[in-house]
Amino acid sequence: MSGRQQLERILEIDRQIRALKYPNARRLARELEVSERTIYQDRQFMVDRLRAPLAYDRRRGGWYYTDPNWALPSVLVTEGELLAFFLSVEVARRYLGTAFEGPLCSAVEKITAGLKSQIQVSLGDLRACYIFAPPPVVSVKEELLLELHRAIQCCRQVKIRYYTASRGCRQVRVVEPYHLYNLRGDWYLIAFDHLRRDMRTFHAGRIEEWEVLNQEFKRDPGFSVGKWMAQAFVAERGEEPVEVVIKFDPYQARYIRERSWHPSQEIEELPDGGLILRFFTGGLDEVKRWVMGYGSHAEVLAPESLRQAIREEIQKMAQIYR
Repeated sequence: MSGRQQLERILEIDRQIRALKYPNARRLARELEVSERTIYQDRQFMVDRLRAPLAYDRRRGGWYYTDPNWALPSVLVTEGELLAFFLSVEVARRYLGTAFEGPLCSAVEKITAGLKSQIQVSLGDLRACYIFAPPPVVSVKEELLLELHRAIQCCRQVKIRYYTASRGCRQVRVVEPYHLYNLRGDWYLIAFDHLRRDMRTFHAGRIEEWEVLNQEFKRDPGFSVGKWMAQAFVAERGEEPVEVVIKFDPYQARYIRERSWHPSQEIEELPDGGLILRFFTGGLDEVKRWVMGYGSHAEVLAPESLRQAIREEIQKMAQIYR
């Protein structure tokens, strides 16, 4: 029997005892469709591991708690569930940013302290069996993410001093925060920008100073994060979405067809083993960088503006390497 099934049986035993039904092994085995031996093993687990004050009432023919105030531990997990949690901690430390390392370690200690069973999984043991290679990310302060989170929940405006990397300048902006999302370890804020009078995406790592203001704002009920993200490619949303068409040769097609690159994507298989990838996005600069990473294995067929931008970039590269 799995740990999950045992947990469900223990919860049922506890429920019947608290309902003063005085359950016994024979009746529980029949109701739960297991052997009486299994029920006795569950009872022994409750006594030995969970320190349950179980006793047998001969007159009523069943079990009861000698201490009616005793309660099951708040944390009852199987080994697989605990392993999954600890793995998620390792992933979070690397992909959500080091700002959360302290709170994550604190959570691990609290959960470990609350366990009443002998199931133990340590982060040190996990690191000997699993490797997580973190991407290069821009560090973000934990305080910033927490305050942005609260501002989103309370619909409070935020004044930020923001560094725009593309223009190499710093500006003070007032924004209305809508959503935080994490992409490959980097944090981004989707917010209405008072300066541009439109929704914008801000890299949280480039927010140098911030202040949550007392002014509240009303969220646009027509705004959909899903639709907003569907028009982006990776982290860049750009302007109005256009159809992007890219041809991959047979070699690169083996790897392209393995993954989902965009919510709107369509793949057309070619007779030679290559493929054509189609999707709609406004983030053409990001697409340009992505496609060029495949070198001669990829060719942009549309839009013509993207094709021309890549052609010009290749010419500049040729000058450098001539």
